[in-house]
Amino acid sequence: MSHQRTVYLIDDDPQDRHSLAFQLGNFGIEAWPFASGTDFLSSLAHLRPECIILSMEVPQQGGHQLMGELLRRNVEWPVIALSRSAELRAAVEAMKLGAIDFLAKPVDIEALLSALGQASIMLDNALRASETRRVAEERVGCLTARELDISLALVCGQANKVVAHQFGISVRTVEAHRANIMMKLGVRSLPELVLLVTQAGHSLSQPAPRPSHSSLPRRPLLGGGSVAPFSATRTAFRRTASGAAL
Repeated sequence: MSHQRTVYLIDDDPQDRHSLAFQLGNFGIEAWPFASGTDFLSSLAHLRPECIILSMEVPQQGGHQLMGELLRRNVEWPVIALSRSAELRAAVEAMKLGAIDFLAKPVDIEALLSALGQASIMLDNALRASETRRVAEERVGCLTARELDISLALVCGQANKVVAHQFGISVRTVEAHRANIMMKLGVRSLPELVLLVTQAGHSLSQPAPRPSHSSLPRRPLLGGGSVAPFSATRTAFRRTASGAAL
């Protein structure tokens, strides 16, 4: 528990807050007290990620409402719920909202320390994962929209020829994009590219967008200019044939 130095204690009962903060302090854990969920939310922007010990009976912003608001704000800090009620329904509701444990008051300090130990590990893992994703998103963010689309197609296992056909470009252009993508991202192999793209939050099943007919290459005429895609030519021929029949 030596690495868990701070927790946020939200409880409307001043005696409970003082008693619990004192007991936690004996184990080297500093409890920052809040008398209500509203007080905690008003300070949230200035707080660093830590474990939350929450009494479900807090006034104004009740325990369930506060947990729902934290979810809405994407605050995924571990929450240990406390309650004077030992009803199973209260525990189930708290767990559904993301509480990692539910303890009845008066709190057994050993049970709370055990829950805080698990919460500390969960928080450390979440923070590392968040930092990994942030760095990956920053690296992938240097790609152009076309490079990102081609990257997604490549990491999904599509061959260069397939990617070229999908985007209406030449295989050589795909190879040039691929080399430029690897250089920009600082990766040396396709597995490294796959890892980086997934760390940035992109799904390997995400299909790359198909180009519109207007982006398809046009076949050059002998005298210069170009012709429309085959589907458009076939439609025009049918119209001409219909007119001739009349």
